[in-house]
Amino acid sequence: MHADLQTSWAPAAQMSPEEWETRVNLAAFYRLAAHYGWTDLIFTHISARVPGPDEHFLLNPFGWMFEEVTASSLVKVDVDGRVVSPTPHHIHPAGFVIHSAVHQARPDALCVMHSHTRAGMAVSMMECGLLPLSQHAMLFEGRVAYHDSEGLALDLDERTRLVRDLGDKAVMILRNHGTLVAGSSMAETFSMMWHLEKAMQAQIDALASQQKLTRPSAQVALATAANGFTSKPMEQYGDGQSPLGRLEWPALLRKLDRMDPSFRD
Repeated sequence: MHADLQTSWAPAAQMSPEEWETRVNLAAFYRLAAHYGWTDLIFTHISARVPGPDEHFLLNPFGWMFEEVTASSLVKVDVDGRVVSPTPHHIHPAGFVIHSAVHQARPDALCVMHSHTRAGMAVSMMECGLLPLSQHAMLFEGRVAYHDSEGLALDLDERTRLVRDLGDKAVMILRNHGTLVAGSSMAETFSMMWHLEKAMQAQIDALASQQKLTRPSAQVALATAANGFTSKPMEQYGDGQSPLGRLEWPALLRKLDRMDPSFRD
């Protein structure tokens, strides 16, 4: 690691095993986001709630590329954006505004990703929003919220409107801006982002073709969503079934370990 990124802060011995596991998984999420091209230089964020009674969550150190993030470098803050553990690092104010709003209002949102991907920005500009054209898109039928652009997210008052517009949805398209995904775990949030990104890319390609498009019935779209991301326990799934947001994560961690295991540092 480059000398400028060296830090001895936040060793695993100084925190609970649950917090360290959360840090490792969140660092993995950052590395995977970099690998799949979901980054915007040092901007945008992925946050995770720290297990325990305190209202604390983790964000990336501002100024680091996503592929540089490690478990020990993540910054722990409270809902007011105050750093609550010793660290030489800082957080990005706009990232704090968006993520703190969601974590405060949605205790079920253990992990939140905000992104400015090319496909996400393109769909955020479309009046139609996300269309249930592909199987990937149908997973989100009835589960997408929209928030009108207010420019750079620096105003703490915007948190009220973000929360109002998100409601109980897992996905929000920030108009003329990007996307937000809130899941019950890092595994689920990653999987939702993966499928959302594929859906948006496919929609852009389909619309660009200028061909007449087929659209599934509302019943098919809703049934697909109902069978996609669920809270059913694993034992309720039959042999050969793959509940989204569960089985992919261990495979992705193995992939990262083969590529570069330093996210665990």
